[in-house]
Amino acid sequence: MSSLKIGRSHKARKALFTRGIRRGFLTVQEIDEALPPGSLTDAERWLLYYSLHASRVEVLDYRGKRVELEDLRSSRDELQGVSESH
Repeated sequence: MSSLKIGRSHKARKALFTRGIRRGFLTVQEIDEALPPGSLTDAERWLLYYSLHASRVEVLDYRGKRVELEDLRSSRDELQGVSESH
């Protein structure tokens, strides 16, 4: 069952990237609908936003304001802590 969950999550992320690259942006709402809360850790969500940013896809909040990677700093720090401990 866990491989089914991973497969769905992978397909959802792939679809998000495709849509984002075509349009140049995604909204937080679109990301949350495709990847519901609990499907990604905070660090994984930061990595997703980072990857979207690297692909030149802007992530917009509910007001249409760009979500900056620095706004997600605690998640990035958590990810770096995990990487350094391995």
